[in-house]
Amino acid sequence: MDLLFSAYSLLVGTIIPFLFVLTVVVFFHELGHFAVARWCNVKVDAFSVGFGREIFGRTDQKGTRWKLCMIPLGGYVKFAGDENAASVPNRELIAQLSEEERKTAFIAKPVWQRAAIVAAGPIANFILAIVIFGALFMAIGKQGTQPLIEEVFPDRAAARAGLQAGDMITEIDGRKIETFGELRQIVLMNANTPLVFEVDRYGTPVVLTVTPDAREKEVFFGERQVAGDIGLRGTANPEYLVRIKYSPWGALAEGTRETYRIMEGTVSYIWGVITQRQSADQLGGPIRVAQISGQVADLGILPLISLTAVLSVSIGLINLAPVPILDGGHLVFYAAEALRGKPLSERVQDVGFRIGLGLVLMLMVFVTWKDIMRLVTTNS
Repeated sequence: MDLLFSAYSLLVGTIIPFLFVLTVVVFFHELGHFAVARWCNVKVDAFSVGFGREIFGRTDQKGTRWKLCMIPLGGYVKFAGDENAASVPNRELIAQLSEEERKTAFIAKPVWQRAAIVAAGPIANFILAIVIFGALFMAIGKQGTQPLIEEVFPDRAAARAGLQAGDMITEIDGRKIETFGELRQIVLMNANTPLVFEVDRYGTPVVLTVTPDAREKEVFFGERQVAGDIGLRGTANPEYLVRIKYSPWGALAEGTRETYRIMEGTVSYIWGVITQRQSADQLGGPIRVAQISGQVADLGILPLISLTAVLSVSIGLINLAPVPILDGGHLVFYAAEALRGKPLSERVQDVGFRIGLGLVLMLMVFVTWKDIMRLVTTNS
């Protein structure tokens, strides 16, 4: 019975929330590619959520096979003339197409149309995030406590920079701060990175530069990671609780700003990892995403929907990385084609795709290993 209960808990508490989040994000990503491809009169052979053997599907009037496959860890849109799900052109197949069929092949389209089709996937992810955040802001607004400092711990970054109890944080690096949660999130993502704090000190504006220390601390559901820390405590006084309500347009604008903040924070963190100013502890793969999905699902459907928006932004950014086989890598090839007036040679493209595949596989192995070690450490 214990084994059955554990299996049921894993299925309902982790796997189903994970598949919900991932399927929504992947579907909208591929829908972006699909919609612009149809607009450019490119024939779409398949629209797949998942990889491997087809579970079920149907073929529409334009010949596109819509299908759900066995391995639900991604998806793809396959265009006419493609060799595989990564849109690598099948030269032999294209040579066999009739003149009429070749007109609807992806590779036969002008470079700007191919670039638009490829870019549409990540853009769809960003639009999805904006819509989700906007809907949440319109429905429940933003709530938290004002960023008022109640205590500054001695010999920590905040104290060294000159922050004091009673200071109200108004801006960080030009970004308006409305809740203590926003302050905490920025600090967590910027270990060893100087931040310009604008402070209201009893009516007097003060500008200070604070460099968060890299410290091991609890950052998510009891898990400890190396992240930014400045050593202060916000107020718990209920008089400083704040709830901001938004109109539909205001909610959409705030959703756009929230999406941009996540993009900016993610890019800053990744650059920090590359330049070794940040720890790679916060990187995670499918196991980590599944674990977080289950933990967030325990809090309710709204937090899970919010996580879907965050993951949508992350998927969009990852796909824009200039790595061949990802959308960003294709865009690099198209930029080179536009500058040269002709495509890169088949050999250069093939080598690029092989290198890109190798890099993606190495990254997957790395983050999966970190996920496994995190689980082992947590359970030991």
